[in-house]
Amino acid sequence: MTPYWATSLAGGVLIGLAATALLWLNGRVAGISGITAGALFPQRGETAWRYAFLLGLITAGALALHWLPASAPSRIGFPPILLVVGGLLVGVGTRLGGGCTSGHGVCGLGRLSLRSLVAVGVFMSTAILTTFIVRHLAGIA
Repeated sequence: MTPYWATSLAGGVLIGLAATALLWLNGRVAGISGITAGALFPQRGETAWRYAFLLGLITAGALALHWLPASAPSRIGFPPILLVVGGLLVGVGTRLGGGCTSGHGVCGLGRLSLRSLVAVGVFMSTAILTTFIVRHLAGIA
C-alpha cells in the first residue's frame, strides 16, 4: 500500500506541472474560478482550452473515485445547508479575493506575487478558524 504522504506529494507535483504547462503553453494562469468564469461568460477564441481544462478536472476526479474509492471518504451526517452556505461563501470569497486558492496558492505563489501571499494567508487563516468553530465549538463532525 502506498503511504499517504506519497500520494499527496504525487498529486501536488501533478498540479504544479499542469499549472506550469498551462502558463508556458497558453500564457494562462490555472486559477479555476477564472477558467470557470471564462467558460460561463465566453469570449471569442477563449472557450476551447477552458472547456478542455474543466473536462479534464472532472474526468480525473471521476476516475480517481472509480479506481480509488477509499481516497474520498463520504461525509455522512453533515448538514446539507452548511454545504450550500459554505459553497456560497467560497464563491463570494473568490470574488473578493480576486481569485481562488488554485490561482493564488499554486500559480501566484509560484510567481512570487505579494498579493497572492496575502490572499493565501487569509485563505488559510479563515479555513483554520472555520474548521475550529465547526468541529470544536459547534460540534459538527
